[in-house]
Amino acid sequence: MPDTEPRSAKGRRTRARLLEAGKTVFERDGFLQARITDIATEAGVSHGSFYHYFDSKESLFREIADEVEVRLVSMDDIAYDGDPPEPIERIRAANRSYLRAYKKEAKIMRVIEEVSRYDAEVRAARKRRDDYLAARLESSIQRLQKKGIADKRVDRRYAATALGGMVARFAEAMFIHSEDFDQERAVDQLTLLWANAIGLRDDAS
Repeated sequence: MPDTEPRSAKGRRTRARLLEAGKTVFERDGFLQARITDIATEAGVSHGSFYHYFDSKESLFREIADEVEVRLVSMDDIAYDGDPPEPIERIRAANRSYLRAYKKEAKIMRVIEEVSRYDAEVRAARKRRDDYLAARLESSIQRLQKKGIADKRVDRRYAATALGGMVARFAEAMFIHSEDFDQERAVDQLTLLWANAIGLRDDAS
């Protein structure tokens, strides 16, 4: 039985090295071509040691995918010094943060996107990310509507799903499918589309 939560500090470090090594090998070779031997070598452990922590490359990949999805949705938790900026600037900052995070993880996201087509657990990790983003966006839209600066006719649940999907799919097109877009212009356009979709005014404060 793999030791999913090593008790010793050495065991935790070894497991962390295997996760990092797996990410490197999956990015380089893809999921199907990646070999446990190569992952173990990259991590500096024996082939047999791999099975002390993971029972297969599938279980390793699923954990990597889950960690990456969590990092993507946590990157737009932006802290501000002093008063927070106006709503449109908060949207702009969140879009910029998400695109930067996705760009950093683009190599592994390409593999995650491919594997999610046939692996239900990886697909579930992506859905958890989408659901979490949608819940946060829905809450944000609700606050703006209560302040009277966003269109109250907009169904926040529908809008959150649509707008979250727009940003995520745009990032995929830009960084995985190599669409030729300038990143800052992309931030501006996504923000404009986001604000227009919910009827948010430029002078909203």
